[in-house]
Amino acid sequence: MEPDRQELRQAIFFFLPRVSPRQEKPFEMTTKEKKIYLTQEGLDKLKAELKFLQTKERRRIIDAIAEARAHGDLSENAEYHAAKEAQGHLEDRISQLKSTMQDARLVDESRIDTSKAYILSTVKVLNMNVKKEFSYTLVSPQEADFSSGRISIKSPIGAGLLGKEVGDIIEVKVPAGKLKLKVLSIER
Repeated sequence: MEPDRQELRQAIFFFLPRVSPRQEKPFEMTTKEKKIYLTQEGLDKLKAELKFLQTKERRRIIDAIAEARAHGDLSENAEYHAAKEAQGHLEDRISQLKSTMQDARLVDESRIDTSKAYILSTVKVLNMNVKKEFSYTLVSPQEADFSSGRISIKSPIGAGLLGKEVGDIIEVKVPAGKLKLKVLSIER
């Protein structure tokens, strides 16, 4: 029994929720432009990772797929399925890196106001809850590394510090509770 036209149409719209019968251009998707602010160092790291993934890592996975194919029946070949899954993850990461670099904007440090905390500022704060000083460098989410004191401007602490001046006191909600921080200094 062949499905009727209405059932087929409903199935298509179920799997393609952005498409509706009333849209003039059903496959035109609109995306919001997103800017990603990076330092030159951060952009260079992304370029190096992309080059590595596109050359050495892609070749390694292709070789693993070829080797797994040589073992015979693909339907029960766990090595083959694992290699194909790794290939999918690799291609997703490559796509993500390309998108990030396409949306990237290099930060010009000479144009940043030094009296306030902005991206690339190193901010020394006093945690008033434990009376201990910490120093954070505000960076983009792609360059964040908490262990080295580089925090994302989208993190609770980073977002709270943005635009603040020396002497400002802020309260930041973090998973461990509320932090009360006093800005002691701002440097580039």
